[in-house]
Parts: sequence; C-alpha cells; structure tokens
Amino acid sequence: MLPLYHENQDALQIEEIPSVHFSPHLHQSIEIVYITKGTLELGTGIDLFHMNTGDLGIIFPGQIHHYQVFDTRECRAVHLLASPSSFGAYQEILLTRAPVNPVIPASQVHPDTLYALRRLQQDFEAPESEKTSPSELPTASIILSHAWIQVILSRSLPLLSFRDRIDPSNQDLVYQAVAYVAGHYRENLSLTQMASDLGVSPYALSRIFSATFHQNFNHYVNEMRLSYAAALLADSDSPITDIYLDSGFQSQATFNRVFQARYHLTPREYRKNARKSLKEPLKHAD
Repeated sequence: MLPLYHENQDALQIEEIPSVHFSPHLHQSIEIVYITKGTLELGTGIDLFHMNTGDLGIIFPGQIHHYQVFDTRECRAVHLLASPSSFGAYQEILLTRAPVNPVIPASQVHPDTLYALRRLQQDFEAPESEKTSPSELPTASIILSHAWIQVILSRSLPLLSFRDRIDPSNQDLVYQAVAYVAGHYRENLSLTQMASDLGVSPYALSRIFSATFHQNFNHYVNEMRLSYAAALLADSDSPITDIYLDSGFQSQATFNRVFQARYHLTPREYRKNARKSLKEPLKHAD
C-alpha cells in the first residue's frame, strides 16, 4: 500500500492488505478503509477509533492519521486512496470540514458502497499481466472510477457528523513535521535540514518524534520509505536496486536490513509472496 504515494490529478489506488501499525502521516487524497478481517484502531489527530469487521472509515484530505493493531487474530482491510479530481460535488465538504467520528458501523454501510468498492478492486487489482496504472487508463475508465468513488461518498457522507476544520499548517509543529516528511521522505532527508526549513530547533523537532510519535526521526522516515518500497515491490516490475533508491534509501545494505526487520522477509521474498497472494472479493452487507 502507498500511504504516501506520488499524488497526481487522477491517482487512485485500492488494495486489501494485512493490518499493521502505521505512524502518523497525511496526504491530499481521501482514504477509505473497509475492515475485512479482525479489527483496527484508526487514529485521527489525538482521537482513536475502534473498527470491527465490516466497518468503514473515511479519512479526509490533509488529516493526520495513523493505525494501530491490538488484535492477535489475522486482521486485514481494504484501503482506497483517491485524489481530489474524484471528489466531484463533495470537494468543498472534504476540504473544509472533518468528521467528528470517521467510522461508519458495519450495520450502516450501504450495499452500494460495497458494490462500488468491489468494482474498483476488480479494475485495479487485476492480475499483474493485465494491470494498468491510473495514468495509463483511458479517459472513460478514469471517469467511471470517479463515479464509483462518488457513489461511496454519496452513501457514506450523510451518515457522518461534521465539524469545521481548523487549518493547523501555520501554528501546529506536529502538522508541519508530518507534512514535511510526506513531501521529502524520498530525498536524502536529515533532521537538521528539516529543522532549518521549518524554522525551529533540531531539539524541538526531535521532541515531536519522540514524545508524539514515540520513535526517533530516522525510524519514522524509514517507515514511510519502507511502505512506499513495499508497494513498489508488490505492484511494479522495477528492479529492487531502482526501488530502494527511489524510496530514499542511500544503500541497499541499509534497505535490506530495515526491510527485513519490519516485514521479516527479504525484499525479493516479499515480492514473490505478494505476487502469488490471492485476494478475496468483497461481499454485500446482509
């Protein structure tokens, strides 16, 4: 999955993946999460929301969010990322408001929502030999994918309560730190350079990562890079050498070490397993 991917006007991604802990991050796409097995904790800002099998979560563009997994069973979820070009008439509410609670219980998830998710899965989780990137899709296919996303929004947004969004970008250092890493994690990024660009001391920035994210700066940045690299391994034929460099790692030895520490597989083994994994289609709500 690409929680921090190259966002362009027509970018769209959908994938069912095992649920794992993921550090606070943000993007300008809307993210829709549908739990297919087990449970997941969805964090937005300082709030944490529990999700059960069949629940649907909606993360609005520009919202800092993270995931935690406390369940000992197998947990899986479908994650859909869609760029602003797909928002249609819902653009204003998505960009100016935020959900009080972003989770829709399974009993309230509309069958049309599940049907739209399944159709998007069929288009974007095709066999590797048939996969087409969003940038290569014909205009008609892009329009159709946007229509399915708007079906999901039309059936889901009326179920949510909203509050006005306060833009934290000018006063919230946490937001600025997350946004900065989101834009620069594929570069040769250092805490010192980041602190200089944000106009704060390296000590203040270091405290954000240790006190708020409960990890150091390097670990946080590597987690972003690893997620990006894992998605490229699963969804592209790019050589592993190109992938680790494109993800921001300076050496293959470092990449292999941190990749195995997180996924307990070598990059080559991860790609092989991802290619032969079979994904089950979504089912209609009862």
